Amino acid sequence: MRVVHSRSNHAGRRVVGKRVMSTLGVMALTATLLAGCGDGQEPPAEADRTTSSPSPSASEESSPSPEPSASAPSEEPEPSGSPSASAGEGTDDSGAGAADGSDDSGPDEGTGEDGKGSSQDEADGDKGDGKGDKDDEPEKPDYIEYGEVSDRVGKLQQRLRDLGYFVTSVDNAYGGETQQAVFALQKAGGLYRDGVVGDATLAAADKGVVPRPQTSSGKVLEIDIDRQLVLAVENGKVVKVINASSGNGETYEAKGATYTAYTPRGSFAVYREENRMYASRLELGDMWRPKFFTGGIAVHGSASVPAFPASHGCVRVSNSAMDWIWDSWGAPSGTPVVVY
Repeated sequence: MRVVHSRSNHAGRRVVGKRVMSTLGVMALTATLLAGCGDGQEPPAEADRTTSSPSPSASEESSPSPEPSASAPSEEPEPSGSPSASAGEGTDDSGAGAADGSDDSGPDEGTGEDGKGSSQDEADGDKGDGKGDKDDEPEKPDYIEYGEVSDRVGKLQQRLRDLGYFVTSVDNAYGGETQQAVFALQKAGGLYRDGVVGDATLAAADKGVVPRPQTSSGKVLEIDIDRQLVLAVENGKVVKVINASSGNGETYEAKGATYTAYTPRGSFAVYREENRMYASRLELGDMWRPKFFTGGIAVHGSASVPAFPASHGCVRVSNSAMDWIWDSWGAPSGTPVVVY
């Protein structure tokens, strides 16, 4: 009985001991949790350091994205089309690069403790600005167009003049007269008639493209309706190629009647000429020094001679070209006019 009683007391002590230990464990755990949470009044030491010196990751998560500065370029590109516009784009590109660099880098990114990284960034920025300034310089285009003044324009003018296209002077300036001659060359070569001298137009000039005449004898004024050209021909040789614009084929009203803007084809001759600014009897406008060859249809000078048919039926050439026909070449009354 004593042995049993001794074992019972021993077992009881074990149970009591376990309960005491469990109670102590719970109290220790509760104390640990209380110490970890704090009372919400004092921020942890890590929070103080984060506030005073944020790490790159903390800055990305908690700091708002930087607002664009007032000098930042617009996202919409400036329209191009001129050297000045090209220069503007180049400037915008340089500015955009600087703004993007400041937005993408974090506070500590690329900067060492000794500040060498920051100095390197400034050096790179200076190099970038210099490159942007170089890119801002407009490049010389591969084509020649209206308004250019250069030696290559002078070479083009001389070449056109040698081929017989109507160019009165070689002044290195691409103006209206040169444009008229380029139109004529493009028409003769079957090229797009835009007055812009690209590779195809230069090739036509280099090859010596000149329209062939339809007549073989005498002095004849030929009018090529299909290619919108006037040719001064002497004994089967083209001495001058002139840009022209004939009837556009549309109907129009004049003094209560309806007409068609048509230039007839066939063989005619100059039968009347007016050495002055002549006003149309149908009130369709003025004609400079016209030479009539059938009815009210004449070859005459005009301030507007596009690269396509645009008249009421007459054949327009430039005023200077009409002066050449009158004063240099002749074409008096009786001069044959062949329209095809």
